[in-house]
Amino acid sequence: MTPGAGRPVRLGAIGAGWWATSNHFPLFAARSDVELVGVCGRGEGLEAVRETFGFGFATSSSDELLDAGLDAVVIATPHDLHHPIAAAALARGLHVLCEKPMTLHAADAWDLAARVQQAGTVFLVPYGWNYKPFTVAAKRMIASGAIGEIQYALCHMASPTRGLFGTDPTHMLERWSSDTAPDPTTWSSPAHGGGYAHGQLTHSSALLFWLTGLRARSVGGRVITAGAPVDLFDAGVIRFDNGALGSLSGAATLADGDKYQVDIRLFGTEGVLMLDVERERVTLSRYDGRREQVSIAPDEGEYECLVPPTRFIELITGESDENNSDVTIAARSVELVDALLRSSAAGGAETPVH
Repeated sequence: MTPGAGRPVRLGAIGAGWWATSNHFPLFAARSDVELVGVCGRGEGLEAVRETFGFGFATSSSDELLDAGLDAVVIATPHDLHHPIAAAALARGLHVLCEKPMTLHAADAWDLAARVQQAGTVFLVPYGWNYKPFTVAAKRMIASGAIGEIQYALCHMASPTRGLFGTDPTHMLERWSSDTAPDPTTWSSPAHGGGYAHGQLTHSSALLFWLTGLRARSVGGRVITAGAPVDLFDAGVIRFDNGALGSLSGAATLADGDKYQVDIRLFGTEGVLMLDVERERVTLSRYDGRREQVSIAPDEGEYECLVPPTRFIELITGESDENNSDVTIAARSVELVDALLRSSAAGGAETPVH
């Protein structure tokens, strides 16, 4: 019997920190079609997490969890652990929700893509903006050919995340109504993939690639730490596979409480599309004079990640077939960020993405 045909999805979770406990676990615990089988983590608070959300058991062994008769697993560990755990889950034929960035290196990302294809299971990376009604409307415009072939793409992001990447992430507690603070060893440690490129540009680049279907070919870029242990500012010039030019930029130092900025502007052979989450607008301006504007509900541009975990379950049970952040989208984001950081280390030299 398959999940959704008389029994709930048997779900396990690996990683029980700030984001998992503030976002994912409450959503899954509230669903009658999900059974929380077990949770894997570290630290003295794991048993409290198990009890709070109703997991069947708690363990420090990922293998023990993966062998517990699961249908699916949520991976919300530090970034550098995603690849080996996801690979192990796919080897067991499990559906996987893997936090972003999916991996830190392009080779690992495309390795997971190959494993997903072989396993034939659902793999979703929870990029919240990819599921917003206004971004879905923007994608439909682009897919309809409204702007023609893309010739230039601007992709900018800025966030109130100075503390997150600067070893003082306590302000995130209030923002996300969490009882557990982000672990600085994840977000501000180069060894674990900390920094703005992996932590935030993963969002904007994955949105760009999902909207457009583009893939980066090369990038020349620079990042600076501005006194932090990891990058706070990033900038790159991209060449895409279709010959288009692009720019990628990011800044971690918006004031706490300011709205996130994600600004994507696409210039094509037939027109221009602009998407701006801060000012909540999507506009189309065609060269033949046609103008369109998407109606956006107030505050819809604010980042939240409620739909992706729900969609993950719906994809498993067959209630939906729309995965807006699959393994391929995630891999294209990883390979661009990976190449950007390598380019900066090489003095900004143009660096192949794939």
